[in-house]
Amino acid sequence: MKDLLKKFENKEPEIVFNWKDPETDAEGWTVINSLRGGAAGGGTRMRKGLDMNEVLSLAKTMEVKFSVSGPAIGGAKSGINFDPNDPRKKGVLERWYKAVSPLLKNYYGTGGDLNVDEIHEVIPMTEDCGVWHPQEGVFNGHFKPTEADKINRIGQLRQGVIKVIENPNFSPDVNRKYTVADMITGYGVAEAARHYYDIYGGTIVGKKAIVQGFGNVGSAAAFYLAQMGAKVVGIIDRDGGVINEDGFSFEEITTLFLNKDGNKLVAANMIPFAEINEKIWSMGAQVFAPCAASRLVTKDQVDSMIASGLEVISSGANVPFADKEIFFGPIMEETDKKVSLIPDFIANCGMARVFAYFMEKKVQMTDEAIFSDTSNRIKNAIQNAHAINSDKKNISATAFEIALKQLV
Repeated sequence: MKDLLKKFENKEPEIVFNWKDPETDAEGWTVINSLRGGAAGGGTRMRKGLDMNEVLSLAKTMEVKFSVSGPAIGGAKSGINFDPNDPRKKGVLERWYKAVSPLLKNYYGTGGDLNVDEIHEVIPMTEDCGVWHPQEGVFNGHFKPTEADKINRIGQLRQGVIKVIENPNFSPDVNRKYTVADMITGYGVAEAARHYYDIYGGTIVGKKAIVQGFGNVGSAAAFYLAQMGAKVVGIIDRDGGVINEDGFSFEEITTLFLNKDGNKLVAANMIPFAEINEKIWSMGAQVFAPCAASRLVTKDQVDSMIASGLEVISSGANVPFADKEIFFGPIMEETDKKVSLIPDFIANCGMARVFAYFMEKKVQMTDEAIFSDTSNRIKNAIQNAHAINSDKKNISATAFEIALKQLV
């Protein structure tokens, strides 16, 4: 596995597109690791301090993710180094998409990511540039459909991603019109933990869980974990968090979800960050869902959780560990050897899978069909790892080997 990984990590990306905004100091990159299958896909993120290496590592991560979620295409990513809270953000994004639109027409598909919203920014802005849909390049490069087929499938994709969830089993409040895109990634993170117990033995019901981050992914993961009977005992977010040693009820988690301010946890009994960061890692949780930014989880935090009875980590964040390596750094490797670690490219593949699902010919557009398709894809990936190595340790190493054999 290490040799395959080295080969994959060291391979130069096929395309690096670099852009400098003429009106601000924003700089952007699209990195296409490969045009495997004629196309590549990966979302667009924006944050101050982002650099090309971050974009490259995420592009490689996407390529591994597609080996699980489908379609069989290359990995890519776009990143813009700019403060997303700057009032000039809209103009920066509009100029960025205009510059990158030839790629989006021919062989690159994108979507929302950190600080860039799929529905309110990516779709309307790419449309204004003459791109039918942000995934049009994947259709043209990989599927090569007839014009009529392309119109049908893009229609399906458009409708599906922004589809409002009507089934109360999948939505915290059907009256608030949450979409598939809002909920699917966090759903996959929770399902990965559930499938882990079903496949390796045990049950998620009654397990204590810690969730890191309360944005789209973390809040949805907490909602679905509580719904399936896990006890969420702690949530840690940027500015602080909440703890309940007996576990928050499903109703309490739903209320926290509905009360969040954008991507921020809001609660009357918020514990300041420094204080909760001292306490939360040794609370005795069996399940950990890191769903905040990349590269935050430290060795000390993992060691504390393992010493307190941690059983499984379901990775909602891409590359959650504070390693500098693209994939399998020392913290991740050591964690994988000590505890069950479901890697990001399986646990958080929900959105990538939804895109792949809607790109197929005529699919069912019900909430049940969409969500269970993602759940089954995650279950199959965990089962494939279990078939090769039934031990509860080294799940990530096994899953990487399966993926890399398809890519290298």
